[in-house]
Amino acid sequence: MKKTYLLNFVFIILFNVFNAQSITFVSEKTDAPLPKVSVFGKNGNILATSDIDGKIEKSSLSPEQEKFQLVYDNISIATLSFDEINKDVVKLNDRVKDIEMVVIKNNKPAKYVFVKGNFNTYVTLNGKLNCYADGVITYVFDNKTKKLKSSNIEQYRVYRLEDAKNEKKETGSWDYNTFLDLPKLKNVGNIEEYKSRNAKIKELKGAKKDEIEITGEALQEKELALFGYRIYDIKGIINHSYEKDSKKTLRDFLESNEIAFIKLKHKSEPNYNQIITYRNFYPTELDFSDDNNVEGKVKFNKNNSSYQSNYWRDASFPNMQAVFSSFFKEDLKEKENKK
Repeated sequence: MKKTYLLNFVFIILFNVFNAQSITFVSEKTDAPLPKVSVFGKNGNILATSDIDGKIEKSSLSPEQEKFQLVYDNISIATLSFDEINKDVVKLNDRVKDIEMVVIKNNKPAKYVFVKGNFNTYVTLNGKLNCYADGVITYVFDNKTKKLKSSNIEQYRVYRLEDAKNEKKETGSWDYNTFLDLPKLKNVGNIEEYKSRNAKIKELKGAKKDEIEITGEALQEKELALFGYRIYDIKGIINHSYEKDSKKTLRDFLESNEIAFIKLKHKSEPNYNQIITYRNFYPTELDFSDDNNVEGKVKFNKNNSSYQSNYWRDASFPNMQAVFSSFFKEDLKEKENKK
């Protein structure tokens, strides 16, 4: 009996110590955890992003930052001092905007499913923005297998911070635009595919939507040496959102957020550099067709922009460029628009 009490006591101590090391963001209206809250430091660095349980590590924050800007759903929702954020639970007003309804244009069965929507994608180097893009894109899926057939970008903008050196042995100064990629959405229409793989899966049932987080890791204990470079600590997190209590098909799809982490250095460098890529997609239209051709598609050239309209001015557009430009001002420059 004494042994049982002792084990329970030790478990409680460990549980409290573990929770004391993290901060949990929750909705002030529902008390539900808030995933995908990004914490920005005073210099515009992304210090942390909350997981599906709404948690970030306290160790990612420091009093020297003084102020922390919290961004949720691509909009700044709070600016907190260190004392205000350094708590076990932080309640936030997450009712910035309602979930946009996906317009179903054609309900007739067909060979292909077209999912059109808005995206943003960006790369950070040691927390600081390195490059950014956003735009309008249409994904084509096989209606029978739900497999992705093609990704067709229609309009886009590209932004860079013009301070990259690209010295061969200084990976901490590189322009990482090669990491700037479009959202993948590979198995968004068949979520069961992830369950058959070596991945950690969590599900969160919210008030308005269901979210599924898929996590995978590689090179956690040993680095990979390649052509004089060292690669270490690779991790990927995918979060797909669907209609509440739905079957989680393409018809139910509401949002996709992907984060990929990798540490890189040249063998002559003392420390690793942390590269993180963010890829987000928000569907607006669902259509069906027996023809898989997408009109108006263009090639995604990361050295220029290509658009015919000011699509980012739409109130529902996920305009993270506005958040980044509030920190970096004129240093964040758009590449030439080549229509």
